[in-house]
Amino acid sequence: LDGERQEAPTGTLVYVQPSVTRTAFAEEPGTTILAIGGVPGQAYGTDGWEIWAPLRSLYEAGDYAAVVQRGRGTIEANPQYAVPMYNLACCEALVGQTTDAIEHLRFAIERQEGLRELAKEDSDLDSIRDEPAFKELVAG
Repeated sequence: LDGERQEAPTGTLVYVQPSVTRTAFAEEPGTTILAIGGVPGQAYGTDGWEIWAPLRSLYEAGDYAAVVQRGRGTIEANPQYAVPMYNLACCEALVGQTTDAIEHLRFAIERQEGLRELAKEDSDLDSIRDEPAFKELVAG
């Protein structure tokens, strides 16, 4: 928590103020970490992590074509979630599907403006960086 290690043995709950930078690591096999968060005074909003979760291991293994093949339908069926759409665009760029990558990136940025800044530096998008449509998207 804010750079300081805190042990949390079995059954421990740790309350962290919203301003605290944090991360959690399960160091023992069988450990479960439950993180609950939100903005005070606002209802919790989902971000689509559950849409991306089944595809993450394929992405981490570098099997971008499998992510596109297996994930496109599910992600397109849930366009309200910007991050899975952004991740799909990255995988499409990595496998040379430029038109699809730019279109999905456009949808993602329309839904979550902060992704525009991420796209400017994301190496997954290097293959489409010189495309006029990409330049237009990241220029805002």
